[in-house]
Amino acid sequence: MLRLRDVLKRTGLSRSTIYNKLDVASPHYDAEFPRQIRVGRGSVRWIESEINSWMEGCVKLSRQNQWSMAGLMSAAVS
Repeated sequence: MLRLRDVLKRTGLSRSTIYNKLDVASPHYDAEFPRQIRVGRGSVRWIESEINSWMEGCVKLSRQNQWSMAGLMSAAVS
């Protein structure tokens, strides 16, 4: 289980970005971002494997978009 500071280090996101991703009312809400779990009064943690899976998904999406853009660029040049 990861503390917020560990999630910040792993993801490179700021505290406010993480909480915006969790806030349904935020324009930056991300339904795929792992939810924290309460482990005590005023204490939350994130499941390490869920954070890792989310980051892997971001990498896959980024690479798919790169290949899509490369295809569009080569089609435009042709």
